[in-house]
Amino acid sequence: MDLEFISDQEYINRDFSKDQLPKGEYDNCTFINCNFSKTHLSGVQFIDSSFEQCDLSLSKIKDTAFKEISFKSCKLLGIRFDECNPFLLALSFNDCILNFSNFYKLRLKNSTFKGCKIHEVEFSKSDLTNVIFDNCELNASKFENTILEKTDFRTSINFDIDPELNRMKKAKFSQSELSGLLNKYDLEIE
Repeated sequence: MDLEFISDQEYINRDFSKDQLPKGEYDNCTFINCNFSKTHLSGVQFIDSSFEQCDLSLSKIKDTAFKEISFKSCKLLGIRFDECNPFLLALSFNDCILNFSNFYKLRLKNSTFKGCKIHEVEFSKSDLTNVIFDNCELNASKFENTILEKTDFRTSINFDIDPELNRMKKAKFSQSELSGLLNKYDLEIE
């Protein structure tokens, strides 16, 4: 079945939780203040598109393609990014809430997370080479067997990363948050 091709469209104030977004390939489209909460986006392709002030919480994205996609001021609670189509996956997040989402085993090289709340998010076995976490809260997020080479955490807080369980060559941290690398030792750092 061929997907419908939609290009250069802008969707504003649409509630796709009531009227399902048609399955298709969306190229260079913009979604502003749209509700995708609990929708099925499985098999949809998004290319060079942006989501602004959208709610995608608990949406189903099995085999959904996200190629060069930006999310700005979006709510993305409980999203299973690990189920999306990994081919040419490229994401950026700005001022988003990503709590309880899952990026397990994904290649996210060069992605950007700016000003995001990233609480209890799964990053285990992912490749986060050159990823920038700029002013993010990483409370209880899991990094295990993760590639964190050249990853920038300098302005982020509340992370708990075990250097013995991750590849971290040339990763960047601020001195004030170095305790996030030592939590397993139960040290008192002043």
